Amino acid sequence: MSRGLPAEAATRTPGEVVDVDGSPVRVHETGAGHAVLMLHGSGPGTTAAGAWAATAAALAGSHRVVAPDQAGFGRTPLPAGSSGGRRTWTDQAAGLMDALGETSYAVVGHSMGGAVALALAAARPQQVTHVVAVGTMGAPGAPLSADLDAVWAAPPTPDGARDMTCRLVHDQRLVTPKAVAARTAAMQAGAEAFATLFPPPRSRWVDDLTLSADELAAIRAPVLLVHGAHDRLTPLRTAALPLLEHLDDVRLHVLGRCGHAPALEQPAEFQELLAGFLAR
Repeated sequence: MSRGLPAEAATRTPGEVVDVDGSPVRVHETGAGHAVLMLHGSGPGTTAAGAWAATAAALAGSHRVVAPDQAGFGRTPLPAGSSGGRRTWTDQAAGLMDALGETSYAVVGHSMGGAVALALAAARPQQVTHVVAVGTMGAPGAPLSADLDAVWAAPPTPDGARDMTCRLVHDQRLVTPKAVAARTAAMQAGAEAFATLFPPPRSRWVDDLTLSADELAAIRAPVLLVHGAHDRLTPLRTAALPLLEHLDDVRLHVLGRCGHAPALEQPAEFQELLAGFLAR
């Protein structure tokens, strides 16, 4: 029997609301210790609970895990007058940690969230202690892949959810009816907000999430890049390898037999990598 993706990979839990510069942010918190901010990716139906539930539970014994639904996702609305974008997500992440009273924290980001994590580390070098960028966007010159374009365009239907999930993972046995049904429900719940986030031409949103060489050079925290060897949305060659030329203190770990979501496709190895790096 195939194990499938965990049910929480596409569902929401209530969390608590934190006011950030006059806008509500839904936050899921657990654990105690040095703070870790966890930023999810950009697929339709993505939420903090869905992206990070298993990882947060694994870290809770040693860290305070802060996992927000970013603006336009889950139960966090876009701030008034905003249509999303890197500046909105970066400013909101920084404002959230300020509101929570955290002055020193690690940042873990997946895909879009990886670009936001890198941008936050560049903007707050005195506060960000570690960066983990997973299947990350943000590399200079990275193009919009056909698979990422298709994911951003996926309709909130069972067929759209199935196609999206097939593109996210390398092991197609994980694309179970249960996983597709959960993703469909999450996509439908967030359809109205998501429809405003990445309208075509979508290459401009990749450009928006791209950091300049100067921004990357401003990052002082150690960076761990974790990437699936078979990532179709943000391919290793164009997304992770170019970052090695720009980051001062960086290491790259490539997971074989893994697609765009290492935290969900290879959770045990990902959690071990993350815990070890954060313990440095």
